[in-house]
Amino acid sequence: MKQIYILTGILLMGLCFGCDEFDEDFLEAPAQSTLEESIIFSTYGLARGAVDGILEPMGQTNSYRGRFIPFYGFNTDTEYHYSSNQSGSSQAPLMIYDASSTNTQMNTDNNAWVMMYRGIERANICINGLREFGDPVPGSDMGQLLGEAITLRAIYYADLMKAWGDVPYRFEPITSETQYLPKTSRDVIYKKLLEDLAEASTLVAWPNETANTTSVERVNKAFVKSFRARLAMIASGYQQYPDGVRRSNDPDLSVQNMYTLALQEATDVIQSGTTQLAPSFEGFWRSYNQENIAAGGESLWEIPFSAGRGRVLFSFGVRHRGVDQHTGQARGGAAGPLATVFYDYDEDDTRRDVTCVPYEYASPNEQAFSQQELTSMDSWYFGKYRYEWMDRYVTSTNDDGLNKIYMRFAEVLLIAAEAANELNGPGAAAPYLKEIRMRAFPSELHAEKVDSYVDNLGSQEAMFNAIVKEHQYEFTGEMERKQALIRWNLLGEQLEEAKAKMTNLVNRTGEYADVPTTLYYKYEEDGETLEVYGLNRNETDNPGPEYSSKDWTLIEDNFIEFIYKPGVDPDTRQFWPIWQIFIDGSNGQLVNDYGY
Repeated sequence: MKQIYILTGILLMGLCFGCDEFDEDFLEAPAQSTLEESIIFSTYGLARGAVDGILEPMGQTNSYRGRFIPFYGFNTDTEYHYSSNQSGSSQAPLMIYDASSTNTQMNTDNNAWVMMYRGIERANICINGLREFGDPVPGSDMGQLLGEAITLRAIYYADLMKAWGDVPYRFEPITSETQYLPKTSRDVIYKKLLEDLAEASTLVAWPNETANTTSVERVNKAFVKSFRARLAMIASGYQQYPDGVRRSNDPDLSVQNMYTLALQEATDVIQSGTTQLAPSFEGFWRSYNQENIAAGGESLWEIPFSAGRGRVLFSFGVRHRGVDQHTGQARGGAAGPLATVFYDYDEDDTRRDVTCVPYEYASPNEQAFSQQELTSMDSWYFGKYRYEWMDRYVTSTNDDGLNKIYMRFAEVLLIAAEAANELNGPGAAAPYLKEIRMRAFPSELHAEKVDSYVDNLGSQEAMFNAIVKEHQYEFTGEMERKQALIRWNLLGEQLEEAKAKMTNLVNRTGEYADVPTTLYYKYEEDGETLEVYGLNRNETDNPGPEYSSKDWTLIEDNFIEFIYKPGVDPDTRQFWPIWQIFIDGSNGQLVNDYGY
């Protein structure tokens, strides 16, 4: 894996929020260079190091690594963070739509907010330097670097607005006059990002078109165009503004304009043939855990954590209770899918058993050997992230080094389907939805589960509802669901429905009346792997004396209650508040909206 580099050769002006405290164990920083920007940005190797340095703040302890990735995106109608119902936890309010500006997990001067702006500052310096000294024409190495810097800046801004809504607009390096800035409407920032990404797409190469784009750890044209399509959908979607939940009032960001843009960008990527769905859903996730970073497959771009940084498996992997045959790290299982997700899948859908895992690896024996062990109805894990699928043995006590997938081709197909449905009707959307489902089901079932299913979606409403469900089946566990529900204006509605569905599942009523209440299990010949009967609906017979049984009804009393905090309306808490330390350090420029 490529290591995220510290920016060298540039004396960065510090941000106003005390953001110059680096975690020294991230990597060893080279000595500060006194080279002039004219030399740095006219020399490819030095400029490359500077652009790589834009990403370094993501790896800081309280940045993406330890705060944004582990906490943003919960809870949804499919994903549940297991600290949500822990009384007194400082993490819980971040997921149950009850965060305060003084939250002790987040209210620090080295938090994700300031690290995102640190990355933006580095990007601004690189963009200006490359424009002035690098001759960054399309098709050149310097053009590639400029396109990357523009795209990385857009990533930081997209994530800032995803978590906080309106934020300060800072697209030039900081000066004494611009040290303190108020918030700017996100509509203005979205329009700027869409313009920037249009330029970036002319500068960077397609996957594998040049030596610069052979890895998903480098920005390529397929990702830039796909990311631009995603932002267009978000910019035109519903979201909480200071005056309520609505679409943008800016005519430039109308549904017609933005969906047209998104469909064009998505179809450009699809028709390019430079990226594609992996043939097998499980095969894709195995390859990802094996750290295959070759471009041209399903993953479009990944946050490139070094082997000693990043907490993807650490947070979301199938739980390992101790150091065992698969990992030297007793971690995983901080969050998982709601049990209803498993039972909502078609039993023939190959995504189900990859996404939803009802077991963990128990405490190992004296030989450090661990068996799979069934958990409970309120403790499922995301099977997309598995130490046991890695090719290396993780030994770090704090990090696993697995990249975070930022976007993959399946989302491009669903964007195309949604935009085509809105603009041209369900018939135009059908081919894209069919492609997603063809991968999900065995070929002998395509006539029924793909063609007949999709062809029977005869209205725009039916197609839209099917896309919302398909998004659940495809992306549970990837922390993409929350923002999608927000832009569809479905967040509060779907969270309330999730509580009702979980209640029905526990009581075995309604749509879950045929879910078994007892599981039967035994171990395969390897002594490690569970063979389970009773997970599928209507599997109620006792399979024989060689099986042990487990009650499959138990759930913590307040588990369902805290999908979101009782008495809170999630639609009025779509964003986190700006943390108090940044409000206090803003010279009176920053304020919180949304009732905070």
